[in-house]
Amino acid sequence: MIIHSIGQIAMQNMGQFVGAIPFPSWLKDEIFSIGPLSIKWYGLGYVVGLFLAFFYARRTCEKTEIWVPKNTPSGPALIPTGRMLEDYMFYCLLGIIVGGRIGSILLYNTGDYIADPIRIFKVWEGGMAFHGGFLGVCAATIYLARTRKIPLMRIADLAAISAPIGLGLVRLANFINQELYGRVTDVAWAFRFDTDPTGRPRHPSQLYESFLEGFVIFAVLWIASRKFKALTKPGLSTGLFVLMYGSFRIFVENFREPDATMFGPLTRGMAYSLPMVIIGILVIFWALKRPPVSPQRPPEDPKIETKKDANA
Repeated sequence: MIIHSIGQIAMQNMGQFVGAIPFPSWLKDEIFSIGPLSIKWYGLGYVVGLFLAFFYARRTCEKTEIWVPKNTPSGPALIPTGRMLEDYMFYCLLGIIVGGRIGSILLYNTGDYIADPIRIFKVWEGGMAFHGGFLGVCAATIYLARTRKIPLMRIADLAAISAPIGLGLVRLANFINQELYGRVTDVAWAFRFDTDPTGRPRHPSQLYESFLEGFVIFAVLWIASRKFKALTKPGLSTGLFVLMYGSFRIFVENFREPDATMFGPLTRGMAYSLPMVIIGILVIFWALKRPPVSPQRPPEDPKIETKKDANA
């Protein structure tokens, strides 16, 4: 009887292993290397995502019609220029790197870095936390708004509608790196990751996050800004982004292998995302209660100069 039971368990486990999708051997974390220089998908995801977000934000600023409200506006609000966005991209890059690194140290791996402080500077080994990077971008947003006299929620909304591009790409890079994989499962699309010491079938949670945090959030905010003029209500797009990211992250954490020790029944990702859900809801209500604003461009804006020349 005991031998029979052991045999059944072994057959069940073998079925799980055989049914899992082996990670493609041709998919490597490194794109190419030249001597000591190595180009990896993870780093490229950040760079490409940041530049695509910048071009999308700039293109959005050029579309005057989506900034014009349907109802009577309360007054004008400045739209950032291309030069402002260039500065903002640089500030965001600093915020993502510094904030993401500090977030990884303080929120997830404090003990490891205390034991080996030199690891703090070994950024090439990985170790970036979204919530830390998010706070870094918030700091960059506040800094740009104050120094360039732009309404805070104007620049925050542009960041909100553009950020999903980078989020989606970086999550794909997580999948290629075979990191942050999911929990053990028997679903038909389970993967066996080479970096998993147990070799068991797991949820490709990186792909879930890429789809939800990247494609879905981008699509919703695109529709909200293009079809429903969400950008005429400063803060609305920001609130939607924060709410959706927090909600999707909490949902996917149910399928993702916990990164560190749990906070009771919550993973750390859930605990850090829960305030985002609450803040997102509050910001949405705040934005909806306020009247819409009309677009205002600074005098040095090329569009303004073109119109003046045409009327001269």
